Amino acid sequence: MSRPHRALTSVLALGTAAVVLSGCAGSSPGATELDEEADVTLTVWTGQADQAQTILEGLAAEFEEEHPNVTIDISSGAPSTEDLLQKLSASFAGGNYPDVSYAFGSWASQLEASNRTLDITEQVAEPDVGWEEFSEAARQTVQPTGKKTIGFPAVVDNLSLIYNTTVFDAAGVEYPTEDWTWDDFREAAAELTDPSTNTYGYAYSVSGSEETTWQFWPHLWQNGGDILSDDATTAEFDSDAGVEGLELLRAMAIDDGSVYLDQTDTRFGQLFASDQIGMITSGPWQLYDLGEAGTQYGVTTLPGTDGDHQTVSGPDIWALFNHRDANREYWAYEFTRWLTSADQDVRWNVAYGNLPLRSSEIDTPEFQAQVEALPGLDVMAANGENAKTARPTVSGYVGVSEAIGSAISEVLQGQGEPREALEAAAAEADEALAD
Repeated sequence: MSRPHRALTSVLALGTAAVVLSGCAGSSPGATELDEEADVTLTVWTGQADQAQTILEGLAAEFEEEHPNVTIDISSGAPSTEDLLQKLSASFAGGNYPDVSYAFGSWASQLEASNRTLDITEQVAEPDVGWEEFSEAARQTVQPTGKKTIGFPAVVDNLSLIYNTTVFDAAGVEYPTEDWTWDDFREAAAELTDPSTNTYGYAYSVSGSEETTWQFWPHLWQNGGDILSDDATTAEFDSDAGVEGLELLRAMAIDDGSVYLDQTDTRFGQLFASDQIGMITSGPWQLYDLGEAGTQYGVTTLPGTDGDHQTVSGPDIWALFNHRDANREYWAYEFTRWLTSADQDVRWNVAYGNLPLRSSEIDTPEFQAQVEALPGLDVMAANGENAKTARPTVSGYVGVSEAIGSAISEVLQGQGEPREALEAAAAEADEALAD
């Protein structure tokens, strides 16, 4: 069993690798008319290593066997996925960029702005592509401005509510359900908390990192709020919807004392696994650790409000690039469509322990076998339906995340009030967006 991928880190990588994706050089024009039988060599950068890279190399070899005129030069492209953005920037300037590259979803707006990407909007509208089988958040991520579709989803995840059944049973509290409201959540967290045993009902990151931030976005969205304005130039998370969402967390942490406040982003998972925390919001990567620890747990959708149980997702993508060559464009699209089809994805993402890309894979024997090894993975896959909104992919998002992450951390530690803290954070975020 492989440890599932964690797409959260994609935003963190943007903060250290952000570059201007532009350059004067470009590929020399190639075929102007499509010849499906012409010999073609595609360059594919995967950003992967070890088992993941081996799987992808094997799939590329199969595609070559099915299409003898196509040669796929597949490599990781860089020492790590985080290094790919810098590598892409340099390759754009030198005119030697790939046909297809793995990319963190947080880079999508920068990639589109490079004017190097293909637009496959018309192709993915074809019924046999099954575009609607990808989650709404995943589709939005490869359509960062809504004007172009620059690739396919590559890896998906989402946050779900994971509950420790040992802690619930000891407290005599009924397990969470998919219909839970914010009030149900708060009440249960308080009932699970026992200061005499250092047991908490819930845990939340106060490191100020993207871990802090992205766990807040579902509260905002469920309550009808938005992170940014429609034109992505100003912050809007300081709305009443945001204030109410942060007030819920403040009340749980300060008034009820039911929230373990984690400065490290990692300690809460360890405490949950050792039966000292009743609930956490996390993703498929957490299930591997819980299985290794022998923790008894269950998984359900996030508590919601007014029937809205939206979650947050961190999709990564396969970006397709334009070399002004009809043959390369055609086969880059065909290979990526093939790679992200259900038949291949069960041998890639599912085999590797990630969530399936498509809703049509949930009932496959391959995924059900993974569910046997990682109970609750099926609930997380189905929770993809609640991933309706994509995190912003604009370059200023790093500053947005830092501003609100700091504000949330201060409020949950009793150092501020929700409205004032969010208003100050929004002002900081506006400056980051303007840079």
